Amino acid sequence: MTATINMDADNRRGAFEIVIDKKVVAKMTFVFAGPAKFIIDHTEVNPEYNGKGFGKILIQKAIGFAKDKNSKIIPLCPFAKAYFEKHPELNNVLVS
Repeated sequence: MTATINMDADNRRGAFEIVIDKKVVAKMTFVFAGPAKFIIDHTEVNPEYNGKGFGKILIQKAIGFAKDKNSKIIPLCPFAKAYFEKHPELNNVLVS
């Protein structure tokens, strides 16, 4: 099983996806909320891949993207919000 992580974005919205055998098995979507912040609005993992850490991988990609773009994250999706609540050391990437 080889997983590929893709990122696609335009000027308004984007997504991170984990693809296995040409099938999207996990996806996190976001919407830009200005030039230096974006809202994570949805995270979904195919049920057969639950418990494999794919949600965490997507969060880490979003954090890396925020740092690369000198942006901040607004975690509205319940998964992302819970993740950041469990990891207060990452608050520096969140909109304060």
